[in-house]
Amino acid sequence: MPPSNAIPEPVLTIQDVGKTYVTPVLQGVSLNLFPGEVLALTGENGAGKSTLAKIICGLEPASQGKMTLAGQEFAPSSRRHAESLGVRMVMQELSLIPTLTVAENLLLVDIPNRGRWQANWIERDRLNALATQQLAKVGMQAIDPNTLVSELGIGQQQMVEIARNLQDDTRVLILDEPTAMLTPSETHHLFEQIARLQSQGVAIIYVSHRLEELKAIADTLVVLRDGKLVQVCPINSVTEDDIVQLMVGHAVSQDLDRPRRPRGNLLLRAEHIGRGRLVKDISLDLYAGEVLGLAGLVGSGRTEVVRLLFGADQNEHGEITVYENAPGQPVRAKVKKWAAPLAAIAAGIGLITEDRKSQGLLLGQPIRINTTLSDVGSVSKAGWLQRAREVNIVKALIDRLSVRCNSMEQAVGTLSGGNQQKVIVSRWLHRNCDVLLLDEPTRGVDVGARADIYAELEQMAQSGKALLMVSSDLRELMQMADRIGVMSNGKLIKIFERGQWTEKSLLAAAFNDTHQPVAPVAA
Repeated sequence: MPPSNAIPEPVLTIQDVGKTYVTPVLQGVSLNLFPGEVLALTGENGAGKSTLAKIICGLEPASQGKMTLAGQEFAPSSRRHAESLGVRMVMQELSLIPTLTVAENLLLVDIPNRGRWQANWIERDRLNALATQQLAKVGMQAIDPNTLVSELGIGQQQMVEIARNLQDDTRVLILDEPTAMLTPSETHHLFEQIARLQSQGVAIIYVSHRLEELKAIADTLVVLRDGKLVQVCPINSVTEDDIVQLMVGHAVSQDLDRPRRPRGNLLLRAEHIGRGRLVKDISLDLYAGEVLGLAGLVGSGRTEVVRLLFGADQNEHGEITVYENAPGQPVRAKVKKWAAPLAAIAAGIGLITEDRKSQGLLLGQPIRINTTLSDVGSVSKAGWLQRAREVNIVKALIDRLSVRCNSMEQAVGTLSGGNQQKVIVSRWLHRNCDVLLLDEPTRGVDVGARADIYAELEQMAQSGKALLMVSSDLRELMQMADRIGVMSNGKLIKIFERGQWTEKSLLAAAFNDTHQPVAPVAA
């Protein structure tokens, strides 16, 4: 690092860089990145952040402009080429191989072997020792390096992905939504490692929608909107509200102090449900017109609960009862376990999964098919698709949720993350289910698209639907929920009513499983 009174040379320069597919998605971006600097790159989904990051790390060629790395021309032809020059990227979508061990994934391109004549013999002890050293960089040295990646939780997999890219020869490290699946403790470990890399002169581009993180860790703010650079400034010169306005072009309000919604009829009751060590004796009620939040650390059992309620996993204990939202509360379905998710859907339950790409969407299929998939019968007659009716329904939903697309025939896999998530929401709006389970519904979604999704969820609650929302973002739950249940070690520790919680009390419950399991709220 140069003396503080010297003007450092940028390690990376970006000059008038743009990218055009059919239309321009990135236009005339110019930036300087300095050694030891953390540059926060933010903007709405589709603003061009991922495109710029992919150009820098060699995944996409630029259509115009040029870059330099340490004063030399820099035009990486591939990701491997960029990595050989010290430019690495941790992508939001995991690239680990699930059938390999943690150690094998960490050292895939440099697995130690026994030499020239025994090249096929892997030195397991050395491999595991090196892997443990690498895991320690993100505070995850307790993970057994012999564990298959498929056996890890999503949050742990993300930490392994980050650890794989924290190499000592790194000059520029791009982190794309690195904390989207991390617990507060894991996020803290990551920030410690970012500070360590900073002190060693590594330049970091930190892509995130979590504004509080940007304020906490970054030196410089860069905002893109509609593929164009709209602001470069010191991060401490702007507030979170300023950043939001720069991103979306207008102010977006967040109401953490709103009153509790009126509670309607009981729509779903889960009594003593469980599955092995993952879910232990959980009882909860969902009411019409309210949002029940579900908080907890990664691996606490939150996702497993919604999967049991939807029939994606088989419940082993207790029972689930679904009621009609009508006078007298007739029972719609009462089961120990659903035969399949289709049975839960028929009973009026929908699920937005935590991983939209692998579990929620048909990426190669158009928006139209992904939207009406939840209720094909409503757009069919005598087994024949009524195309005109389908088109009208999908068009109305695209307009309602402000989905940015070229047409409803556009493959959903080509949309930005926020617009993909809106398509999933529109799917369940089309189905008109009474109970909607949402697992990390705004993960990787910008503040503008997030506000659109919140508005739709609010409208669903007001129309008498029951929502169960799992989220790692406590502020999101504090904004949206009427009650927040906290899980730890597979148990539901406590349910807080609106007005009774603080961020501190929710975190304390998440780290403490000594409370008695809670009973359902009395009807």
